[in-house]
Amino acid sequence: MSRFRSAVALFFLSPLLFGCASGYPEMETVDYVDLDRFMGDWYVIANIPTFVEKDAYNAVETYRMNDDGTVDTVFNFRKGGFDGEPKRYNPKGFIRDETNALWGMRFIWPIKADYRIAYLDDDYSVTIIGRQKRDFVWLMARKPQLEAAEQERLLGIIEDFGYDMSKVQLVPQQWPEAGS
Repeated sequence: MSRFRSAVALFFLSPLLFGCASGYPEMETVDYVDLDRFMGDWYVIANIPTFVEKDAYNAVETYRMNDDGTVDTVFNFRKGGFDGEPKRYNPKGFIRDETNALWGMRFIWPIKADYRIAYLDDDYSVTIIGRQKRDFVWLMARKPQLEAAEQERLLGIIEDFGYDMSKVQLVPQQWPEAGS
């Protein structure tokens, strides 16, 4: 019976473990990511939220390199409002290729979800993280707000990647001004 359960589990987990055809062309990643420059805090500006991220405010993703080459990830936000309950998650990133732009992100062992750095501006101030299945996406920046024209341009890139824009949500960000 144990073999049967293992076979059934493998069947249902296969799309997560090995990816699945999405009907879209391969989502390309950027040519190369300088990991030292990419590490640090990223404010989530817009996303197609996972179940964990629904109703998130002040969402910030922080990356730090571990000595073993994995990426320590801390995802902080407030649930339901700017004064909502603080939430914190710690997935681990695994660099999958020499470009440093294709990662596996592990929330639950042994599953490493597809995580692609699909856009990164030259000064490492804005990035778009996508997935081949076009089910989740994250527009992130080094600061909590973008100029309206820049935000619209980046949302257009997400649309060009093949995402359903009716699912993309802006993530509320409200931070005290520096020095106040």
